[in-house]
Amino acid sequence: MMKLETCINDFKRLEKWGVFPFLDALKDNNTIYSTHIDGYAPHLKQNDIYLFADPRNLVVVLLDKCGKRDELADEEPFANEEHPLYFTDSDHRVSPVWHLSETMKMMHQRLLDHGKYVKVYGVLMTESTLFNREDVEDVWETMNVNVIDGLSDLQQCEIDVNENGHATAKQMVDIILEGKIAKPDDSFDRMLDAFIRSGCEVVEETGDEDGEDEDDDLPDDIDLPADDPSAADVPSADDDDDDDISHIQIPDGRIEQNQGVNVKVEILRPIANPYEELDKLVGCADIKRRMDELLALTSYNKMMRDLFPDSRQHQVSLHSVFLGRPGTGKTTVCKIFGSLLRKAGALSKGHVVVCDRGTFIGTLWGDEERSLRQVLEIAKGGVLMIDEAYLFNSKHEHDPGRLVIQQLMNILADETQRDIAVVLCGYKEPMERLLETNPGLLSRFPNKFEFTDFSVDELLEITRRRVKEYEYEFTPPAWEKYSEMLSQAYQQRNPETWGNARFIANQLERIYVSHATRCVHHRPADKCQMRMLTPEDILPIEVPKERRKIGF
Repeated sequence: MMKLETCINDFKRLEKWGVFPFLDALKDNNTIYSTHIDGYAPHLKQNDIYLFADPRNLVVVLLDKCGKRDELADEEPFANEEHPLYFTDSDHRVSPVWHLSETMKMMHQRLLDHGKYVKVYGVLMTESTLFNREDVEDVWETMNVNVIDGLSDLQQCEIDVNENGHATAKQMVDIILEGKIAKPDDSFDRMLDAFIRSGCEVVEETGDEDGEDEDDDLPDDIDLPADDPSAADVPSADDDDDDDISHIQIPDGRIEQNQGVNVKVEILRPIANPYEELDKLVGCADIKRRMDELLALTSYNKMMRDLFPDSRQHQVSLHSVFLGRPGTGKTTVCKIFGSLLRKAGALSKGHVVVCDRGTFIGTLWGDEERSLRQVLEIAKGGVLMIDEAYLFNSKHEHDPGRLVIQQLMNILADETQRDIAVVLCGYKEPMERLLETNPGLLSRFPNKFEFTDFSVDELLEITRRRVKEYEYEFTPPAWEKYSEMLSQAYQQRNPETWGNARFIANQLERIYVSHATRCVHHRPADKCQMRMLTPEDILPIEVPKERRKIGF
């Protein structure tokens, strides 16, 4: 049996005389599920469509029954944002390839919302003869659409399908077809009502075309009525449990600065249940609220785009600044942020690439721009997190770090760089100086999240959760001793060197070592005692002292 990807390659090689025998042969391939639908709103609601699928691939075949004609295909949108057009001597129409491509995007997103990552391809079979096809074939290739033109009698065409094909592929197609008929008249009102009932605030801009809404997030657990035909557009709470992210392909983290010199960046894979992880975070109430707001607007855009494709969309920038000291949760939240954006449909992968100044600064002139472009390519589809970004704000005019920020802004100005979110992280004061000295950053990075130091109660809650992960328990006297020592350490802390949650992690490691040493020398009587932390396991907490300044 041939795989569907092989079929796609065959489509690219087929001459028009071989199309129908090839399609007829697919019905006998049980690894492929196929079906016929008579429209898919809003772009192809009046068209004949065939779907061919295996568990990892989907082919959308559009029969363009336009009548025999000679056309000039123009696949570029006009300056006034009108759709691409096909022209005859006396008439014109919207590009069927564009309609097909937009439908493919909707289907792909619908599958992503249900945790299914599938390659989506398109095939346009048209009665039109496109006399300039050589000029637009490269554009079709970037759209993943193969065009077979000059066909005859598509009005009478019927392609055999195999609706008893692969069960998983059938389930995938069923997900798509749940939203086949999206009627904007009443379904949008019901979706919006459900959206509001979920507790999310729909943020609308007033008068600012740049759309500097500071941070929005969309909960995936919107409760839509069971009969809402567009319910497949919005994932449910149960989707988190079934969200398969193992298929997401993450590039290798090595970048080459110059010959013989390689730098390795840290890559954090997306997580399947970001909303659950966000809820688990201790503190961070303002971060959670403002992230909800940012993703709410992102998802509202998606709802509007699906229901009203011609409507004007709010401009939403995903680029953000995370302000805070070490240990306040910036990296953890950034990882959740990427996965939330993936589930909302704003990013295709949701992974996080962590780097810093040393990633970009090489030994040869030009290393900075080359390294930056490589890192952006690795981060495409996810989040690029630049730690201690304020280190690029050097007072030295010829410091190569200054070039990195300028090159970053230039690259992000490119409209094709939309499938990425860049997050600049660092201490609040030096980061604010960086933003003040480079006004361009304020417009490119409108979303600012401030991570404050944890309180004593929050640090104690972090302790409880981390201890529970290893199935340890404090005895009441041990907990009282630990709490008092932590409170004293907090009062004596130097805010500039205090490690917050990182400080707790380091202290617990010392307690675990002390506990293990005690258990080895004085074996506990039972398994319960093996996991019990006692007062003698609680070592004195070492608080970093403030460094003395040298000079007058």
